Amino acid sequence: MNGRGMRSSLRRARWLGSAKAGVDHWWIQRVTAVALVPLTLWLAASLIALTGSDYNTFIAWLRAPYATILMIFLLIALLHDMALGLQVVVEDYIRADVVKIPAVVTIRVVCFALMIAGIIATLHIAFGS
Repeated sequence: MNGRGMRSSLRRARWLGSAKAGVDHWWIQRVTAVALVPLTLWLAASLIALTGSDYNTFIAWLRAPYATILMIFLLIALLHDMALGLQVVVEDYIRADVVKIPAVVTIRVVCFALMIAGIIATLHIAFGS
């Protein structure tokens, strides 16, 4: 006998490795969620204040340095949090690695592409003519 059969369930579970990698994922998701609270409130208040304004007023608002910076922070936090949340859903509910791995990769790529597109659009409006 190789000695592995004599271990308790807890002893066998300890050989599965550390759960420390998941803690980073958990903390980052909590930090982005907390960052989204003031950023979302800022965006909602700004959009309410801009209700009834024309296109040029909105563009002038987004060209303000604080609005541009906060919009970029909002896009980063929102799409990063979204990617982390969707990844958790996929990892929790999809068993087959043949589906799970491509799904997680697709989520990451799409969220990153949306983040870059949003940032480029915001910067184009802020610095465009």
